[in-house]
Amino acid sequence: MALANEKELVAERLAVDGVDADRRRGRGAVTNVSGRFEPIARVAEDDGWDSMAELPAFKTDVTIEKPRTIITRNESPDVPFDRSINPYRGCEHGCIYCFARPTHAYMGLSPGLDFESKLYAKEGAAELLERELAAPNYTPRMIAIGTNTDPYQPIERERFIMRSILEVLAKFKHPVGIVTKSGLITRDIDILGPMAAQGLVKVHLSITTLDPVLARQMEPRAATPSKRIDTVRQLIAAGIPTGVMVAPLIPSLNDHEIERILEAAAGAGALEANYIFLRLPLEIRDLFREWLLEHHPGKLRHVLSLVQTARGGKDYVARFGERMTGEGPYAELIAQRFRLATERLGLNRQRLRLRHDLFERPARAGDQLSLF
Repeated sequence: MALANEKELVAERLAVDGVDADRRRGRGAVTNVSGRFEPIARVAEDDGWDSMAELPAFKTDVTIEKPRTIITRNESPDVPFDRSINPYRGCEHGCIYCFARPTHAYMGLSPGLDFESKLYAKEGAAELLERELAAPNYTPRMIAIGTNTDPYQPIERERFIMRSILEVLAKFKHPVGIVTKSGLITRDIDILGPMAAQGLVKVHLSITTLDPVLARQMEPRAATPSKRIDTVRQLIAAGIPTGVMVAPLIPSLNDHEIERILEAAAGAGALEANYIFLRLPLEIRDLFREWLLEHHPGKLRHVLSLVQTARGGKDYVARFGERMTGEGPYAELIAQRFRLATERLGLNRQRLRLRHDLFERPARAGDQLSLF
């Protein structure tokens, strides 16, 4: 899409697919376009009798999912883990840039407003995990949680699925890395603290901005920036190794905050820091454009121009080694600023390696005892 007429084309799409602001209050996406696998597309249209005014607001709806397995494997060479757990599908935080949004299309739902309002909870996850860890051929390596959707999103307050997973990991003395935007993680310090003392856990708080207005626009139901910084402080005080993820870095929106975010994180005691450059795969491409036109129309062309500068002239390049950081002079400048700031602040001096050698399968009733 040529940037010269970008704003006009996005405005035309919003005129057709846009959802009334009152119906989506507190949500991130502006539209709810049908998933890419659906044979037909549905568009809400007023019948001339103000029927659109009668449509209800988007409420959070949770469906119980019963998966057959709970540990997901991957072979991506540019992520530091080969297995992960996602307690939930969809995420009520509503982060407009979330690269997990396109996965909702596999459920026959929209990666837009459906992603943040039609959620799936994997009840029974702890029992599945215990069974998989107890398998004789299982070899322990760090399990990452929060790399797709947030395990501490609001519905975790009532469902406790993440907490039940941690209880199993603690019982097996299994290493885990957690990424979250939520202060709710402090609820589980009673589990995480003893695990940390054994070298079994580390946490990263995702902090994209220190501006509460921008945060509310981008991540409408996530914790405020100040709450996330305080969460870093609480976790560090409890002896839990904690770092920050400045993700994503968005040109002309939050890239000027790199140093300020890292300074605030270091002041709270953070030990590590990483970043990810904005990714716009599949439906996120249009969802992010719509969001920009809604909240920052004057920056739409400039933001996208800089994104394409770092993506070889495209919105997104999925090549391993480049998809997380981009390429070219602008991406190199971001990388250099981030590196210089972390060095100045003493971040990343040591990368914590979690222990795998403590892993043990608790004896169960009826198990035959080993002679050795």
